[in-house]
Amino acid sequence: MSASSAIEKAKSLATPAEPQKLTGFNLYGRFAFAGAVCCAVTHGAFTPVDVVKTRIQLDPVTYNRGMIGGFRQVIANEGAGALLTGFGPTAAGYFLQGAFKFGGYEYFKQQSINTIGYESAKQNRTLVYVVSAGCAEFIADIALCPLEATRIRLVSEPTFANGLIGGFGKILKTEGLGAFYSGFGPILLKQVPYTITKFVAFEKVAEYAYANIFDKSKLSDAGQTGVNLGSGLLAGFAAAIVSQPADTMLSKINKTKGLPGESTASRLVKIAGELGLRGSFTGLSTRLVMIGGLTAGQFAIYGDIKKALGATGGVEIAK
Repeated sequence: MSASSAIEKAKSLATPAEPQKLTGFNLYGRFAFAGAVCCAVTHGAFTPVDVVKTRIQLDPVTYNRGMIGGFRQVIANEGAGALLTGFGPTAAGYFLQGAFKFGGYEYFKQQSINTIGYESAKQNRTLVYVVSAGCAEFIADIALCPLEATRIRLVSEPTFANGLIGGFGKILKTEGLGAFYSGFGPILLKQVPYTITKFVAFEKVAEYAYANIFDKSKLSDAGQTGVNLGSGLLAGFAAAIVSQPADTMLSKINKTKGLPGESTASRLVKIAGELGLRGSFTGLSTRLVMIGGLTAGQFAIYGDIKKALGATGGVEIAK
């Protein structure tokens, strides 16, 4: 062996190899898992708030005392256990939805960059965020819709069935597969604008924070989690307001079956007319608490799990 070869070999042994960069399924599978966990945990934790919010939307005459009053009414009438009605379909549904939503968002961002180039994507990043979030949410809603229909039926009719399996099976047996997707239109009207607003607002608030308040390169992991929490909270408030009318309509359309021969579109028109503008925002204050809190938690948990799994290959196009 020559002297130069020996030197090169010694250098290669002395210098630690760089960790292999994750790509493909190894990367996006981690994004999907982090998204699944963050959505299942946060939506599951906010089940009691969701129960009260749904009751206010479906029966505003009875539940007319606000969020705190609604909690007291549910507990007084049905016991504290009623606040966990729908926990099973909520956790399962948003586990699936979170995987497709967060994993899909990262995937479609990368596809946008592959299509138009990094510099063009950076200059038009708001459009990239909008398209990526919208595409990801459309796919996620296909998985979410049956479980969301089951959750709303369990919450609106406490005696309908005993939990996720019983409720899912009863709807399938008595109403058929189509009943699970009777609310697909409203769920798209709710979730797509919600998710677009959520991701765009989060990206913009975080970008502003790092550009004007914090130096990301010097910020600790705890500090970055704090930025994710704050950005997520503001993003959640914005998303809740944008999607509130569709959320109310979704609760209404999943409460009962339509009339024979009545289409989903005609049901939506009828519900919208009955609600009016003011009625479509019924329960907004409760939903602001719920969506603001769970969105903040989602982005904080998502960021921490990504780091723990070494999924740091996400596409960053913020300035």
